[in-house]
Amino acid sequence: MYDLSRAASAEVGLSEAGLAAIDSYLQGWIDKGVVAGLVTLTARHGKIIHTSTLGQKDLATGEPMALDTIFRIFSMTKPVTAVGMMILHDRGLWSPEDPIAKHLPAFAGAKVFGGLDGDGAPILIAADHEPTLRELLTHTAGLTYGREPMGGLEALYEAANVWGSADLTDMAARLGDLPLAYQPGTKWIYSLAMDVQGAIIEKLSGKSLPDFMRDEIFAPLGMVDTAFHTPPEKRSRLATLYRSSSSRGLVPLPVNPLLPDYEAPPALASGGGGLVSTVGDYARFAQMLLNRGELDGRRIISEQAARLMMTNQLSGEMLANGWGVGHQQIRPGFGYGFNGVVFTDPQAAGIPVGVGTYHWDGAAGTWFWVDPQNDLLFVGMVQLLSEKSPALQATTQTLMAEAIVQDAVSPRPTSAAGSR
Repeated sequence: MYDLSRAASAEVGLSEAGLAAIDSYLQGWIDKGVVAGLVTLTARHGKIIHTSTLGQKDLATGEPMALDTIFRIFSMTKPVTAVGMMILHDRGLWSPEDPIAKHLPAFAGAKVFGGLDGDGAPILIAADHEPTLRELLTHTAGLTYGREPMGGLEALYEAANVWGSADLTDMAARLGDLPLAYQPGTKWIYSLAMDVQGAIIEKLSGKSLPDFMRDEIFAPLGMVDTAFHTPPEKRSRLATLYRSSSSRGLVPLPVNPLLPDYEAPPALASGGGGLVSTVGDYARFAQMLLNRGELDGRRIISEQAARLMMTNQLSGEMLANGWGVGHQQIRPGFGYGFNGVVFTDPQAAGIPVGVGTYHWDGAAGTWFWVDPQNDLLFVGMVQLLSEKSPALQATTQTLMAEAIVQDAVSPRPTSAAGSR
């Protein structure tokens, strides 16, 4: 039974020494002072096989990491938002080919940014087609985060005060009024697409994004500590968030309105990066994905929806163009489904996971993957905001491959690896 109860590694074909090697690798980063602490969880065949609590949740107090430590998971929110979208897809409320404008009229009549003219005014070009929801779910709709240099487009984002929006409806309206960064479907650029998805979820469900996720995902899955805020009674369990300083080592970050430390649900709940969670909670979410949409007899999304979400949506030409962000560099064998990476050819991608593996990570170093072929999931939690963070995901995936000493008895379907 896939109930995430405890089992011994030998029962599921994993090597105890191999799992210890993963812990040793992660402990090495603590010993070097690169990270303060980490928490991990490994499950196979629906059983929790190994957990680790390494280092400290706060260096000043010396408090150790614990399995119930709460982490800001930032972009690991994105796969959760994808599940929210798939819940509504199961209800027939949207189709991947729908124009975004069908659900958010501000996106009608999309124009593409063509640079600035001699007077500094934007040059606008008609879009080849209205950006679609499939493109929105794959970072190919023409949006950006508006913070990176884009030939003057970033100044338009700043002038629109996108990040100062009152709520998701307001944010989507401001984004819809801005020109697209490129012709839809022609590039993969990391963007505010998942925050726009949050606005669509609110419109189609009639609920706020925090309420929708609580009612439709977190409560049914028993994810008791996952939310868009950290209430006062749980703040003592929140891991300290660090940045790396060349002169001072790990430095705690001050309170920041863009960090999900709210004591109550925020008005602008980020579907792209606003959740906090624990390793145990996220493992329940991951096991639901591995089970193709169900956990403990509670179906969250249909098998078809789970398969669509974890199917590569990018063409071979797109995979060869070298798009990506951080450690997630799109390339042959390393494609993209809805709000997360999909491995279509692990050998070509250079990472020894199973075909159809789906994964993503977060800005503070958190990472996870679900591997249907090997019937395995892994969740890692850490709190380090750094553009030079170690490649924890790829390395632990490689070490996990060495820990697998028996093939999955009943491999899960691998059709999720196909292209659109």
